[in-house]
Parts: sequence; structure tokens; C-alpha cells
Amino acid sequence: MGVRQEALFNIKSVEFDKKDLSKKVSSYFGENTFSMDTMQKHISKATFDAFKLWMNEGKVITLEQANEIADAMKDWAISKGASYYTHWFQPMTGLTAEKHDSFISITGPGKVVEKFSGNKLIQGEPDASSFPSGGIRATFEARGYTAWDPSSPAFIIESKLGKTLCIPTIFISYHGEALDKKLPLLRSDDALNKAAVNLLKIFGHNDVKKVVSTCGPEQEYFLIDKNYYNLRQDLLLTGRTLVGAPSPKGQQLEDQYFGTIKERVVNFMFEVAEDAYKLGIPVMTRHNEVAPHQYEFAPVFEGSNIAADHNQLLMELMKKVALRHNLVCLLHEKP
Repeated sequence: MGVRQEALFNIKSVEFDKKDLSKKVSSYFGENTFSMDTMQKHISKATFDAFKLWMNEGKVITLEQANEIADAMKDWAISKGASYYTHWFQPMTGLTAEKHDSFISITGPGKVVEKFSGNKLIQGEPDASSFPSGGIRATFEARGYTAWDPSSPAFIIESKLGKTLCIPTIFISYHGEALDKKLPLLRSDDALNKAAVNLLKIFGHNDVKKVVSTCGPEQEYFLIDKNYYNLRQDLLLTGRTLVGAPSPKGQQLEDQYFGTIKERVVNFMFEVAEDAYKLGIPVMTRHNEVAPHQYEFAPVFEGSNIAADHNQLLMELMKKVALRHNLVCLLHEKP
């Protein structure tokens, strides 16, 4: 039997476990996020009001209030089964990055307690020497700092044997240069807000305090059976097609576009959507794209910063869930 015949045989042998997806989405949407509603239930009214003022008007909270939020976030995460936390950031690699730390703090010989302070919530210091910096510094200058982005809610990532609290952060150098893709977005949002508010005041809208940008990034992707994927060195090494027939440039494959979704693929889509909804990602639309084995998810528009975080999370989810279905998810839009 040839390798392609063997791969085809293995595809036919795949079986799927049935999952109960009968719950209403509204009953579990955002259950793995430390949202504003969740925060309000776990902290005092004074601290919650101060946090809202920080978000709306930029008046920074005190360290005592940060300690209260950190302690509440820790208790909530532990109640959900988390034992580690990480500052989740987006270096200039096209991927996300994380360094996991335990909640435990040593109190004496052989004794520990779970503890999480405002200082640890607000700032971290991962080794930055091996991350891209755009040439602004030498490799040996290793210092890099993560700083909490309170405008994007913390969330819990589930794995087979445990859960991790992820705290969205920016990533900067010692002198404040951006080493990531989140900080430039936040700075752009801030500049746009100031310019738009000033413009609106010229037209007499003096009551406007803040203008926000929104985004709803569509995510196209390809699904390839893992057995076939392992036979293709170009897919293994680059994540896209380098050999084979040229891609059609006209409307030759229009019958594929919005066509009936195969059962194996729609099962994958159901599982991705369930995991996404738990993280508060508002996946709304799914459909066949124009190329064979190409598909798309489209979310509801959100604030640009949260939408960018959700898009990164969605791509990670898609790759993880695909492997459970013996598929490989390729995120190149037009390979």
C-alpha cells in the first residue's frame, strides 16, 4: 500500500466522540473571563467605581485597589481550577507569548499559601533577549517588561490536566519602546480618541468624553487531514502550498463558496465556537470559502484592542481543536 493510499485509509478510520452541545450559549458565554460583571461581584463598590473611572477617564487606581483586584482575580481563578497565572503578550513574532508562574508563596519550611499581589498583576519581567526588537537594541540587553492592560479582561485557558489564568499585557523595553503589537494599537487608539473628541467639540458636541474604534476581524483558514499534512513538506515547513498546480484566479470554484459544510468540518466548527464562547469571543458567522478546504469565522465587531486579542485567541483555539479532530488548521488566507 502506498503512502497516499495509507493516508486515505486512515482518514476513513477516524471516529468522533459525541458531545452534548445542547446548552444555550447565553448560559456559559464568557464564563472563563474575569469580565466587568465578574469583577463587580468580587471587589468592593469603591474599588469597582475607581476601576471604571480608570477605564473611562484615565484616573489610575491606587496600589491598595490593585491589590484588592489581584486578590479577587486570584480567588476567582483558583475557584475555576487554575493553579498558575501568566502575563499574556504579543511580541513581534506574529504569535502570542507567556511565562507561567504559580500562585504559591512560601511562608515557612515546607509551607506555602496562594498569594497574588497588585505588583505582580501590574508588572512582570520576562527575559526579552530573544524576542525581535526591530534593531533598537543589542541582544544582550535582555530587559523587557510586561504591564497589565486592564481594558482587556483576564481569561482562563483550559488544558487536559489543568487551567491557567492569562492576563493580557503590553510588552516594553526599559526605556518604554514598544516590543509588541498591542502597545502601538493602544497608542493609536488613544491618539484617535483625542483627535476625534477635539473634532466633535468643534461641532458643538461638548459632552463627548471618549471615542472608541471597533473591529471585527474575519479569520479565513484551511483544514487538512493530518495524515495528508504529514506527507507535504511544504505545509510542514511553511504552512502553505509551495508545489502543485497554480491557484485558480477567476471564479472557477464558485460552487464551493457558501456551499454545504461537510459534517467533519462542522463538528470542528461547533467545538471551536463552544470554546470561543467560554472566552467571550463573539463568533457569529461560519461558512465555506471559495477554495477547497477553505473556511471562515467572522465575529461581531468589538473595541479594536479586545477584537485583536480575541483574534489571537481564536487562531490558537482553532489550531488546538483541529488536532483533536485529526486535522491541521492552516491560517494562511490564500496559500
